[in-house]
Amino acid sequence: MLTLTQEAWEEIERHAVGTFPEECCGIILGHGQSDDVHRCTNIQNTLHARDPQTYPRDATIAYAMDAKELESIIKQADASKAKIKAFYHSHPNHEAYFSDEDKAFATPFGEPTFPESGQIVISVYDRIVKRVRAYAWSQEKRDFIEIALKKI
Repeated sequence: MLTLTQEAWEEIERHAVGTFPEECCGIILGHGQSDDVHRCTNIQNTLHARDPQTYPRDATIAYAMDAKELESIIKQADASKAKIKAFYHSHPNHEAYFSDEDKAFATPFGEPTFPESGQIVISVYDRIVKRVRAYAWSQEKRDFIEIALKKI
């Protein structure tokens, strides 16, 4: 099970609604009983504009985290002894499933880069959050499986 504070849950929902109709993305750091949500820039449109052959999808159906932001948040987590609790992103006008593309991002070398971190997907239709689901790496299944997500 993955737990989020009420504040973190509300923040990721606000982020998803605010970026609609594009996907949002970010990282949640856990500090004991508190969570810090770090919004990341979705650079998918920039990648698509620069090289549409390599990046055929735009930000309405894909996300790519800015590498410098990602690195900075990871360094911050290390420095503050925070846990990288979860990565999150939204699916505008789609269900909250963990897609093949989501799995590829989380497992760039066939294994998860952060196997202890959850993956949260937020389904948003017409600026209304319909569902928030969480997924975690199963070493046994060698895949991400849905897990319970709870507000505390």
